[in-house]
Amino acid sequence: MEHVTPIYILSGFLGSGKTTLLIRLIAHWKEQGLRPAIVMNEIGEVNIDGLIAGEEVPTAEMLSGCICCTIRSDLSSEIATLVQREQPDVIVIEATGIANPMEILDAAAEASLYMRIDVKKMITVVDAAHLLHLNAEQKGKTYRLMQEQIRAASALIMNKMDQVSEQDEETIRQLVERWNPYAPILPAVRCAVNVEELLQGEERAAMETGIGGGVNPANFDTQDAGHDQQTMNAHVREEDAAHSLHNDSSHDPTHVHSHDHNHAHDSHDHVMSYTYYFSQPVNSVEFERLIAELPRDVYRAKGILTFSDTNSRFLFQYAFANPIL
Repeated sequence: MEHVTPIYILSGFLGSGKTTLLIRLIAHWKEQGLRPAIVMNEIGEVNIDGLIAGEEVPTAEMLSGCICCTIRSDLSSEIATLVQREQPDVIVIEATGIANPMEILDAAAEASLYMRIDVKKMITVVDAAHLLHLNAEQKGKTYRLMQEQIRAASALIMNKMDQVSEQDEETIRQLVERWNPYAPILPAVRCAVNVEELLQGEERAAMETGIGGGVNPANFDTQDAGHDQQTMNAHVREEDAAHSLHNDSSHDPTHVHSHDHNHAHDSHDHVMSYTYYFSQPVNSVEFERLIAELPRDVYRAKGILTFSDTNSRFLFQYAFANPIL
């Protein structure tokens, strides 16, 4: 019998912890003797997460765009290439944090029409502290997108639970259960979950929702959805981009990516990607000061840096006011 390749989709807003989960999934499958492959989507032009995943894992990069938009048509060909060239036992798609979840699912389902793949689950990673902050105002495109990512999930990881109080934990759980009463919820810190528990249960979810991986379209309102070089990517609200990362560059390395689509969705037209290439090592004290002064409208930043006071290279990550070196 011809092998059917299972596919898992990782969803979740910028900085929620998708790449951390991806690394855990890859390690789990390798321990089982399986050969995983990755389709990694970034709206920026540099795939920082691909460097984290490692060269030993076959990876298809989809950069400078979003699966659900300008490069959606490429998803099928990338999956087909991975299947034919690498013959993986399992494929995981890590979508950019501003992707519309149902359109990702549609793109994967479209690919399954003419190749032997099986979309198993959409796993959404939620930044608990960020969700709590957005829910206080209950407005804005980021809030609506995070809501739709939760609604579309067949499994939910409530990540960064160490950053909320016990009282807020219950508030968050009730909120998420109201948006998606079908998906199991796994609380976590740095996505440290029981992977076996996370990956099982497709049959139960399918029975409750009536659709393959547990995605329930009745819960989804499409009208509301809105490497050797030294580099840093940042994702910011478009109206604040001009004030977020002012740096002079003699070689004009700055690239700003915005989305200009004609099809009907606005899940991420409020977010833009900014990539900056440093021409030399940077001062660590000044860099830390810059990061500390970033406004809350900078959702995500990451990069590979060399500081002037050390010869080592550092992976830098920033998510919702939390820098990590």
